[in-house]
Amino acid sequence: MKLYTRTGDKGETSIIGGRVAKDDVRVEAYGTIDELNAFVGQAAAMLAADAGGSWDDLLEELYVIQQELFDCGSDLSYAQPAPEQLKVTADMTARLEAWIDRHAANAPPIERFILPGGSLAASMLHTCRTVCRRAERRMVALARTGQSCPEEALRYINRLSDYFFAAARAANARLGVRDAEYERGARVFRRRLKADE
Repeated sequence: MKLYTRTGDKGETSIIGGRVAKDDVRVEAYGTIDELNAFVGQAAAMLAADAGGSWDDLLEELYVIQQELFDCGSDLSYAQPAPEQLKVTADMTARLEAWIDRHAANAPPIERFILPGGSLAASMLHTCRTVCRRAERRMVALARTGQSCPEEALRYINRLSDYFFAAARAANARLGVRDAEYERGARVFRRRLKADE
């Protein structure tokens, strides 16, 4: 099997149901998800190489997420998908929420905005978070054109960025590394909690 087809030499690519320019908003959306998947793979490889940490649970989650990012890309590659063709389900998003809750419970309470970083593990997960947010923006841009953008895939990507934030904080806590707070920021999270009481 050849890795090149020459069919994209004039700046177009195939989607399921047609051909579009390579900078089409749909291609930008699933291309950014592909980029995110590469960063998730890099984070997983870095964690797997860390002999000093015990990352089996996180590695298992990242592997599942990589599979599901392929599902998201698949769902976005249809010009007009039929509902039965879509792969991303509400169960996937619900599982992310359970993982988020578990990681959040294993990190200190948050009061201020925090800076991305701390440990190398957390830094990589924060990178995943920011690329995930960009993928979400690309998907929103696709939806705003009136073209098909599967709602569950968008919901999943929105929740996934929260997952990476929670996992990054939990990784720092596991390694005994304190999150660096944004010093000029107010204690916004504590204030919100009080307002809700």
